[in-house]
Amino acid sequence: MLRFCCLGSGSEGNALVVEAGDGRRTTRVLLDAGFNPRQLRIRLGRIGLDVDDLDAVVLTHEHSDHVGGLHALLRRRAVPVYSSAGTARAVGLEAGWIEVEAGCAVAVGALELAPCAVAHDAQQPLQYVFSDGDRRLGVLTDVGAPTPAVMVALHGVDALLLECNHDVDLLRASGYPAFLKARILGERGHLSNAQAAELLRQLDRRRLRVLAAGHLSRRNNRPELARQALAEVAGCAEQDVLVASQDDGLGWQRC
Repeated sequence: MLRFCCLGSGSEGNALVVEAGDGRRTTRVLLDAGFNPRQLRIRLGRIGLDVDDLDAVVLTHEHSDHVGGLHALLRRRAVPVYSSAGTARAVGLEAGWIEVEAGCAVAVGALELAPCAVAHDAQQPLQYVFSDGDRRLGVLTDVGAPTPAVMVALHGVDALLLECNHDVDLLRASGYPAFLKARILGERGHLSNAQAAELLRQLDRRRLRVLAAGHLSRRNNRPELARQALAEVAGCAEQDVLVASQDDGLGWQRC
C-alpha cells in the first residue's frame, strides 16, 4: 500500500510524508524538512506520527522553505538523507547522506524513489516519483518549466501533487518587486495555474486517482483558482481537486 500526506506546502515551509508497506515492513520517508522542530512535531502529531517513525529524509533542493529544519531534525534523529550532490553541498551535509542522481531509481525499504532533474534556481534540484511496486506517486513543486524528462516521469502516475504557485494576473498586479516577479515567472521559477494545467493536459491520466495542487502562494493565488484550472483539464468536479495548504497541509491520501 502506498499513501502520502502533506505537513504543509508553501513558501513558509514544506514537508511531505510518503509511506509504503509490503506486508513485512512499513517504510516512511519525509520529503523535505522545511519546518522547525516544534512545528514538525505538531504536524507529524496531526497524522499520528512522531519523528522516531521516520526512516529517511529525501531532499529536493536547498532553499530554506525545504531544508530549514533539517539539521535540527538530524540532531534529534540520525536518519539517512537522500540528496543530490549539489543539494548536499549547498545544505552543508558532511556525512551520513546518500547520493541520488536523476534517472537512477533507489530502493528505500518498501519504497522506490525515482529522482528527476528539474529547472529551478537551485544547485542540483530534483523532484521525485515514489512507488511501492504497484502504485506511483508523482511530486512536482518548485519548477519553472517542465522538461521532457519530467513529462516522461509523471506519465501514468496514480497520484500527483502538482505545483500551482501563482495566478499570473494576481502576481503581476501584486506589490512584489520586479526582480522577484521575474524570478517566479522565469523558466527556473515556479509553475502558474495555467502552466500546471497544461502540464497535466499532456500526461497520461488514465490511472490518476488523486490530484492535489501544492505550493500555492498566499498572496498571488487562491485555492479556487488552482482547483478550477486543474479540474477543467482532469474532467472532474472542482471539489475533487485537493489542495495542500501552508497551514494544514493535506491529510493521508491512499494512492
